[in-house]
Amino acid sequence: MPVSDTAAVVLDDTGVVIARSERAASLLECPPGQICAPLLGLLPRAGTEAGPAGRPATIPGGDHAGQKVPLICTVVQLAAHAPGGPDVDAQWLVLVTPAETAVEAAERDASRRRTGLSHAAAAGIGASLDVIEVAETLVDLLVPDFADLATVDIAEQVLVGDEPPRFDTSGDVRLRRTAAAQSPEISAEDLLAVGEALPPVADSTLMRPLMEGLPVLVPDVAVLRAKLGVDPASLPLFVPSGAHSSVAVPLYARGLILGCVTVWRSQLPYAFGEEDAALLQDVVSRAALGVDNARRFTKEHRSAVALQRSLLPRSALDSAAAETVGVYQPAGGGLGVGGDWFDVIPLPSLRVAFVVGDVVGHGLDATAAMARLRTAVRTLADLDLDPGELLTHLDDLVLGLSSEQMAGESRAEPAVLGATCLYAVYDPVTGQCVAATAGHPPPALLSPGGEPAFVAMVPGPPLGVGGMPFEVTEFEVQPGSMLAFFTDGLVDSRGGDIEEGMDRLRSALAGANSSRTLGEISQSIVESVLPEEPADDVALLLARTHALSPDQVADWEFEPDLSLVAHARELVVGQLSDWQLDELGFVTELVVSELVTNAIRYAGGPVGLRLIRGRALVCEVSDPSSTQPRLRRARETDEGGRGLFLVAQLTDRWGCRFTSTGKTIWTEQPIDGPLG
Repeated sequence: MPVSDTAAVVLDDTGVVIARSERAASLLECPPGQICAPLLGLLPRAGTEAGPAGRPATIPGGDHAGQKVPLICTVVQLAAHAPGGPDVDAQWLVLVTPAETAVEAAERDASRRRTGLSHAAAAGIGASLDVIEVAETLVDLLVPDFADLATVDIAEQVLVGDEPPRFDTSGDVRLRRTAAAQSPEISAEDLLAVGEALPPVADSTLMRPLMEGLPVLVPDVAVLRAKLGVDPASLPLFVPSGAHSSVAVPLYARGLILGCVTVWRSQLPYAFGEEDAALLQDVVSRAALGVDNARRFTKEHRSAVALQRSLLPRSALDSAAAETVGVYQPAGGGLGVGGDWFDVIPLPSLRVAFVVGDVVGHGLDATAAMARLRTAVRTLADLDLDPGELLTHLDDLVLGLSSEQMAGESRAEPAVLGATCLYAVYDPVTGQCVAATAGHPPPALLSPGGEPAFVAMVPGPPLGVGGMPFEVTEFEVQPGSMLAFFTDGLVDSRGGDIEEGMDRLRSALAGANSSRTLGEISQSIVESVLPEEPADDVALLLARTHALSPDQVADWEFEPDLSLVAHARELVVGQLSDWQLDELGFVTELVVSELVTNAIRYAGGPVGLRLIRGRALVCEVSDPSSTQPRLRRARETDEGGRGLFLVAQLTDRWGCRFTSTGKTIWTEQPIDGPLG
């Protein structure tokens, strides 16, 4: 109570009033010099324990605001008998305060609840970018201080991130129960459960204000039961038993109905009023903005995830070189998708390239930047570049994109302001893998019967630094081995040590025996290594390597003598006969004759010839020259220049790659029928 409502009375041991304040005169009929009977019983000398000194006690009514209200009294001793001293009468100070009336108590309690709710709503609503979390936060704020029961119903389109439709009448509204909270003392078993769709409600004058964004206040629930216009059997789904008043406020944003918030009182004694409805409307307007923001984020997140997944290869692939499975998982904590990616790129001669990379950031910009890098890697891989040389070209590309963005020349295009990448090429013929990394974690290798270990690689700088070389690492991979390529989001967590994450990954790989599928292994790795809410998005690529058997490969070497071309043709025809591929003999003989002749004539020797039988027939001719062959169309008067053109026309694919000792020209022809 305010200090001005407190009265003071000074009494002696006998209860006689020595002095009193002006306020005490209006509360107590106890003039100075007379015994104050109402207060006499509070003095300890009276022999009672009703009001020991220093403790408040209550006595019957005094006049306060036109009402007889109890008085709260506190007795304080001012003077006492001193042992051996003069005989001084004890004096007592009694502080008298009127108790609140029931109306005042109710008003004060309601005011406190409204103030607390307003502050809590300002602090708590809108912190989440999840529609359901916003709804759950709202009902938890409303119950139990403001209402005994609160429900939030949201349009289904909003829950999946879409714009809600425009409702012309309340009968058109279709909502789904998204969140609910109730006081422990009440029962609402018949009320619609969370996750259920609300049955349609007929249009009525009672519900029409909701369509305009206005609250609907129902001080008497009996009126609501009569005017709601639903089947009596369905009424318990809408109105909880025992409720005496209600307020419904639409989640209204940008002129659209996102949903509806309804509160009920049954245990709280006073009905909802206009002030309650206005407060709830203010709180729900905050929640509507939070729901709309969360809806927009859900839509963008869904679009980014769809874009990200559409840009990645199929999760499971099986080629002559390896069986692969890839996993992508967006970050938790509202961060959403980012720029992590993996790729599996078939290369000539049955080889395969494994790629894993990470673009800094999250959202559509990071996803779009990732798409540009992935496309660039695929284009460079088609040139059959060395891993170190490929990363050098990719580094130059990132530098160029970043420079354009900083100069303002390409503001519409997302720049790649930071990225890492690992590029590895596995050859199933030799069993060798060559790899280079640009600031990316090395792969883990699990050999059959061995323990998992991370490949020792010379780390290069992240993409976009420039001026630094990318060292190439070559290592042997036994048939049936498993390679694990991953982004740092798998092993790096908030506040954690990346070495601990690497140890967790090593332990998870240790239990990956060959009897389990790659899909099962990848799932167990994600479950055992990742935290519940990863701080970054994650890309994981597992590859179980294959090796070609010796009877699938035939190679020869020839001196630079044109007379040996006929012998080369004979060897090829004989080998194709052994492989039961006689139908490919004519074309292959022509290809070998042309390529070996050109190699001997223009490059010298030695000349290598290799046939590989897999899902296609590969023919390779190697020479020590680094001259790039060019396809051209010969004129009618030209005596030569038609050989490479014929090779391109007769084979399915052809190309050239450079090696440390020269170059290799390769061709591919499809093989019909079962593979040997």
